Amino acid sequence: MNDIRIGSALEQIRNISAAAGSPIPEVPSEGIDFGSLLKQAIDNVNEKQKISGQMKAAFEGGDKTMNLAEVMVASQKADVSFKAMLQVRNKLVEAYKDVMNMPM
Repeated sequence: MNDIRIGSALEQIRNISAAAGSPIPEVPSEGIDFGSLLKQAIDNVNEKQKISGQMKAAFEGGDKTMNLAEVMVASQKADVSFKAMLQVRNKLVEAYKDVMNMPM
């Protein structure tokens, strides 16, 4: 695949991600610090979980400013984010096991 198609695909992914409310961070030219990228992703999932919990509690408490549709959308975003993070974790564990089982 050539650079033009890859660049175009990355641009489309960034546009879709920005429209969904989770922008994809730009990759610095010197490389990526995997630990900080993973921490940022976990913090993002945690924040969505907190917001969802707060909205649910406010709705259940009778807050008239809370709309059921908004609460459900926040809940689904948190759920999808958590499931995606769980899949990433599973792949990391699988990769770790594969590396550990490699012959020396």
